[in-house]
Amino acid sequence: MKKILFVALALLTFSFVSSTKESIHQFTVKDIDGNDFAFSSLKGKKVMVVNTASKCGLTPQYEKLEALYEKYKDKGFVIVGFPANDFMSQEPGSNEEIKSFCLKNYGVSFPMMSKISVKGKEMSSVYQFLTEKSRNGLEDNSVKWNFQKYLIDENGHLVKVISPKTLPNDQEIISWIEGKQ
Repeated sequence: MKKILFVALALLTFSFVSSTKESIHQFTVKDIDGNDFAFSSLKGKKVMVVNTASKCGLTPQYEKLEALYEKYKDKGFVIVGFPANDFMSQEPGSNEEIKSFCLKNYGVSFPMMSKISVKGKEMSSVYQFLTEKSRNGLEDNSVKWNFQKYLIDENGHLVKVISPKTLPNDQEIISWIEGKQ
């Protein structure tokens, strides 16, 4: 009897802990123009969150990100870019300068947010969620470099962390967007 009670209590505890997983939909941030952007507006969509930089060897990924967004934006997919200056000062510009750079050089039309920090003491609350297993329910991780990608399902839950060096049009990402994984 004690064993059954223990197992039942353990299952209840596990289901409570697993059900307390947070969702990205709880966050509201500032977009690159300083307006509120509520992630709750993305309920029902697959989301890729990516930290970006304008003076990085990986900056040309903007082109592939934009192409991916254009291809899938009408099929329930959105990319949300977060400029960050956390790696070798590779995003020194103001929000206005970043927006101009992205539009002029890559035609970026996916939502870009205001510049934030993705690591350290100044880490934004969205990135705390993305990097802490106790909050995202998937894994503890750290942002390795600019253009690290986070895949979020339609319910706002983190499902995969993708290396900065993995291109946005990688088959693993395409398969996930198309629901083939």
